[in-house]
Amino acid sequence: MEGKEGMSPSEHEKDRIERLRRAMYSRSISPNIKDKPRRTLLQGESPVGSDWQRQEPLLPSTVTAPMGLGVVRILLRWLMGAAIAFFIGAAGFFAYYFLLGGGSAPVSPGNIDISVSGPLQIASGEPAELQIAVVNRNRATLQLADLVLKYPKGTRSPTDFLTDLPTQRIPLGAIEPGGRRQGTVSAVFSGVEGEHGSIIVELEYRLENSSAIFVASSDYEFLFASSPLSISIEGNQETVSGQPVELRITVASNSDTPVKDVLFTASYPFGFNMSSAEPSPKTAGSNLWALGDIGPGGKKTVIIQGTLAGESGDERVFRFTAGTRKDPSDTSIATTLADYAHQIVVSRPFLGLSVLVNREAAGTGGTVVAPGDSVTVTVAYQNNLKTAITDAVIVARLEGAELDGASVRSTDGFYRSADKAVLWDKSTTNGALANIAPGARGSVTFSFQVPNDAAIQALRDPHVDIAVHAAGKRVSETGVPESLQASAVQTLKFASDLALAAQGLYYSNPFGSVGPIPPKANSETTYAVVFNITNTTNRIENAKVRATLPSYVRWVGIYSPSSEKLVFNPNDSTVTWEVGTIEPGVGIGGAVPKQAAIAIGFTPSTSQVGQQPPLVRSIILTGVDASTKASITKTTTDVSTNIIGDPGFSAANATVVR
Repeated sequence: MEGKEGMSPSEHEKDRIERLRRAMYSRSISPNIKDKPRRTLLQGESPVGSDWQRQEPLLPSTVTAPMGLGVVRILLRWLMGAAIAFFIGAAGFFAYYFLLGGGSAPVSPGNIDISVSGPLQIASGEPAELQIAVVNRNRATLQLADLVLKYPKGTRSPTDFLTDLPTQRIPLGAIEPGGRRQGTVSAVFSGVEGEHGSIIVELEYRLENSSAIFVASSDYEFLFASSPLSISIEGNQETVSGQPVELRITVASNSDTPVKDVLFTASYPFGFNMSSAEPSPKTAGSNLWALGDIGPGGKKTVIIQGTLAGESGDERVFRFTAGTRKDPSDTSIATTLADYAHQIVVSRPFLGLSVLVNREAAGTGGTVVAPGDSVTVTVAYQNNLKTAITDAVIVARLEGAELDGASVRSTDGFYRSADKAVLWDKSTTNGALANIAPGARGSVTFSFQVPNDAAIQALRDPHVDIAVHAAGKRVSETGVPESLQASAVQTLKFASDLALAAQGLYYSNPFGSVGPIPPKANSETTYAVVFNITNTTNRIENAKVRATLPSYVRWVGIYSPSSEKLVFNPNDSTVTWEVGTIEPGVGIGGAVPKQAAIAIGFTPSTSQVGQQPPLVRSIILTGVDASTKASITKTTTDVSTNIIGDPGFSAANATVVR
């Protein structure tokens, strides 16, 4: 006990625990341990105070988890799910492909490589070569393989440049696994410069123990670097509504070989009215021309004339196309070789001007006047603005053939001979041009004398151009004065002075005359009738002389010179001389006239005794002036038995005697 009393409190506590442990696990002591009675729980307030409750301090934000961490976790879960789904789908696809799909088949078109190599830009109309290689990467042999090439429209054979080549088939035979076949093909491609072309290359093949035909294909794209035909336009880029428009379209060959059977078409914009074309379209009223073959470096030209109507600022587009057709009976272009768009802007002048010659409006080719005529020119004007035009000035310049200044006269204008111009302003028109109200109309005039034949016979294509210019001012919407300009041009072409004469001959008959003179009733007398043609300044084309023989005059059947073409029609007793072309200056200034003579026989009746009957009547010359494009008609008096002008002939021998 003493020892225990000398223990420290911690040792004493350990000793008590040890004794209690032994008692609990001892078989001899544990049954003798009795339960101690429980103590009653006292009611009342706990002696423990409440000051143990205190607010915990907030942890710093660096220690707490951020709010966005939850969003990131959600995204990671979605990404993980998508990755798992992709893996499962890919595994399913490859399983299907290699077990049931194309991967399980011994031959697949995807395992056939078709490569085409060649120029990316091909000159249209010239031969081009392509290198084609086929590789079989399948595990089986391709049986009866054929390479099929499908060319674009207009492709031709490189051997004759004429035969169409829409497709080409090349047998390759059997292609073993891993086998390669390659070769070169050549063709002549046709297309418009800048356009794309496409060649479809197909490999047709069969498999062993199968009659089915399988196809693998590839495309080859290229660009046309040039075209065998080109189109160029000369003409208006801006015009006034209702004024004449002329377009000169040239189709030229860029090919080293002839381009066969070329067709040309024109597409007109709204508001255009074609008045004429040279050459004429294939059918009247159409817009198709058959130009025929165009050789290397050759050109064909089409001239289109008309008027274009529209509002100021309107843009009108003309489209022209040239190409070839499959069959001569086709009326449309099968292969387009050239395409061109021409734009014209419609403008409306502030002062509308028109020029009238002898009170008539001129055609698209100008007005035709005869040498020596007196010409009156009227310049009509109209204010096209919504505001007044002030201080207007109109000037008409006379250019071309030399005019006699003394013959130029104007009652309301002034002719300035220094620069050959007629001027009108507010001082010459008594203030009419000082202020032109909106929509107001008016006119000014002048006249002159056309030179005679002697003055213009040395000229070729003589003409006078009347260039009218107008200027004025208006006050704009902002109150600032603006200067305005307008113009109009008219051409006066001088008609060639074509003359026709006819002379009867007896004593100077180149064929020799037979029969009495003066002519005697019931007896035949033979004469010669000579036609003479003279021409001054312009070439005359398609000239023809026509005359009629009366019933009592016989066509002998001979004429001179024999190189001329003269035809007698017994049905209507007419003689036709196909003159053809009459050059300028024929019969002028000592030059030899165009001549032809015919032989006739005259048998008068007793009813004609005392008369001078006509031998040839209704003599007329027709033709077309090549410069003015105007039709010309000239006539002369009938040739009677009074053949004055025949050397040795006397008027006493003109009357029929009994």
